[in-house]
Amino acid sequence: MSDPTEPAVEHPEIFQSLTPPTSASGEDGDGRESVEQPAKVMRIGSMIKQLLDEVRAAPLDEASRDRLAAIFETSVKELSSALSADLQDELHRLAPPFTGDSTPTEAELRVAQAQLVGWLEGLFHGIQATLFAQQMQARQQLEDMRRQLPPGQMPEGTERPGTYL
Repeated sequence: MSDPTEPAVEHPEIFQSLTPPTSASGEDGDGRESVEQPAKVMRIGSMIKQLLDEVRAAPLDEASRDRLAAIFETSVKELSSALSADLQDELHRLAPPFTGDSTPTEAELRVAQAQLVGWLEGLFHGIQATLFAQQMQARQQLEDMRRQLPPGQMPEGTERPGTYL
């Protein structure tokens, strides 16, 4: 049964495994970077980016800075729950919590949020690269299977695609 908090995705199978294709070295996938809940990461990333855009021009009083610091730390915690252990470690190294009992300055908040948005954009680029690599690997496997067919066994109306479809 699907989780009602997750948005409907037209082809959910592409999100089942957002890890790089298995290498020839026989890695089994344990300990590799992966996003276990990509929709959650996308939602949080969009929220943080929008929040950063909204507060960029506005002066922030102490209460709003406290609120932004809490949102930042909650966002990092929620993001961590959707990531593999190695990505969690990387996120915590690059987006550490605010220290001390004092309210962070506007500059500290904006730098922390911009750093988090930058990390998320890098993560999204990594996901895109992984999907592209998986697509290329699947295409290569399909071409290999087609080459193994005996002559004259290509299905009716199927043409061999060129390099540029």
